Amino acid sequence: MRLGGPVHVKYSDPGEWAEAVRNLGYRSTFCPVEVDAPEDEINAYARAAREADIVIAEVGAWSSPLSPEEATRKAALEQCKNALALAEAIGARCCVNIAGSRGTNWAGPCPDDLTDATFEMIVETVRSIIDSVRPTRTFYTLETMPWMYPDSTESYLNLIDAIDRPAFAVHFDAVNLINSPQRYFANGEVIRDFVGRLGTHIRSCHAKDILLQDRLTVHLNEVRPGCGGLDYPALLSELSKLDEDMPLIIEHLSSDEEYQAAAQYIRQVAETMHIPL
Repeated sequence: MRLGGPVHVKYSDPGEWAEAVRNLGYRSTFCPVEVDAPEDEINAYARAAREADIVIAEVGAWSSPLSPEEATRKAALEQCKNALALAEAIGARCCVNIAGSRGTNWAGPCPDDLTDATFEMIVETVRSIIDSVRPTRTFYTLETMPWMYPDSTESYLNLIDAIDRPAFAVHFDAVNLINSPQRYFANGEVIRDFVGRLGTHIRSCHAKDILLQDRLTVHLNEVRPGCGGLDYPALLSELSKLDEDMPLIIEHLSSDEEYQAAAQYIRQVAETMHIPL
């Protein structure tokens, strides 16, 4: 397992980027270049990552290829294809997106999103993205989400079967699976079930935390690792059973100090369990 996170310091070349990653104590991170980067720049960063023993975990394709707006949908599809092509070129473990929403908020809840028709739309969309790029060393993945597919172990397994492409894999965000008090209180078991049944397909993971607040009706808030109820011993134990280069990427924090505190907490838990990061 490789702990990682974003790099907020400015860098002007691959060497400075690699040094910044290592100075943070990370062994994995997000892709350092944009999809329109020239080939020589992509190759230079890929080489710097190899030489510094840094795993490029993922290329984000954040968009909604299910958008009800035709222009938005077409642009999102093109963005996904370009992001997957970049992941292939730079040697990232995966390209990641959400499935997308049929509502006005690209990542928000919509009553149409958890339907059989939308499931079929996701299948066809992912197939078209993969078939357009035909990657051989990276994978297209969908981040688990609380209110759209894939929202559970079962829905992810169903998508893998239906999409039926070797280049489709799994992106694991445990916090995004915790969408009810039942799952919150049993989140260790949710984690063990997900990794136990999908572990061989997982390419990258996000590190966050979640807190159930004591006020009506139900409020589940994303918080810094160590400030919520996520069973980090279960998460680290399960991920440690997978391949040794598995990225665990801290995200969604507002300051460098918060990222440092999150990394310190995760490292402390891992140290007590004798799990290298």
